[in-house]
Amino acid sequence: MTTFQVGGAARWFAEATTEQEVMDAVEYARQNNLRLFVLGGGSNLVVADSGWPGMVLKIALRGVQESQQDGLRHFDAGAGEDWDSLVALAVSRDCGGIEAMSGIPGTVGGTPVQNVGAYGQEVSETIVNVRVLDLFSMKVQDLRNQECGFAYRTSIFNSFEVGCNIVLRVTYALRPGASPHIEYADLKKFFAVAGGAPTLQQTRDAVRQIRLSKAMLIVPNDDDCRSAGSFFKNPILTPEQAGAVTAKAAALGLTAPPQYPAPEGKAKLSAGWMVENSGFAKGYARGRVAISRKHALAIVNRGGARAADIMALKDEVQRGVKETFGVELAPEPVFVGFFDR
Repeated sequence: MTTFQVGGAARWFAEATTEQEVMDAVEYARQNNLRLFVLGGGSNLVVADSGWPGMVLKIALRGVQESQQDGLRHFDAGAGEDWDSLVALAVSRDCGGIEAMSGIPGTVGGTPVQNVGAYGQEVSETIVNVRVLDLFSMKVQDLRNQECGFAYRTSIFNSFEVGCNIVLRVTYALRPGASPHIEYADLKKFFAVAGGAPTLQQTRDAVRQIRLSKAMLIVPNDDDCRSAGSFFKNPILTPEQAGAVTAKAAALGLTAPPQYPAPEGKAKLSAGWMVENSGFAKGYARGRVAISRKHALAIVNRGGARAADIMALKDEVQRGVKETFGVELAPEPVFVGFFDR
């Protein structure tokens, strides 16, 4: 049930298709003193080889409702809906705001948790409401955008309120007839060659094609896709820290690392560039795990890997980047069952 295809079994498992079933499963776990882990699409997880000794609750709430409000098209989607299918639906309705996040695996429910983003867009820019089950009060609540504490790859759901809520539905407000978001270099380069002003559909197709070229699109039987996507976050540094990285690069005879503006006057540097220039080229292998041959940020399972193998390569890459550039890369995936971490 994970894209990495590693990890042990869950002792108990439940799949919930309604809000009531979610509440019933939570109550069952509590009555039987079971540890609870909530599973979405399984695309951003590393599960320990020992598995999960409690209950895994898979959220499978489906359905998308559309409405028009204040000139925007609202898409209210169940947490179990496939994310890329929702993007496809929005684009087919000529509604912009999430087209650059095409091809990202996983479910709708996971998008607000990590404030999912790609190619210059983040879901926090369009989310207006997140419907959750509050695990303390056992009441269903609707949280507005500003109550979710969105920041780069974070929210209240994976930071100071981690484990306090289960996402049930998410509402996105998209703009009909919007121009596509073309900000990142890959997209600019793609359309510079293609020429003309791209449509939302052409942008979605381009993003999926670029992701495919980097093994960031799930393709059956492609071991470069047996991963959790980008394994490390792009570090956000102060100007002084970014300058130190640039100086270290110059001392090594390297060009300056790619960087992009970040909030509060900070800079977001390319983690992939740091990985590659710390001795971990695309295709670098450590037994049954490796760096993707197409994307320096993806750790992949070449077949038969264990979670311990993935963690060993993770640690090796982090040490290498720290020693080379003085930057501690933070991992993106959620680690399940690693009790000593």
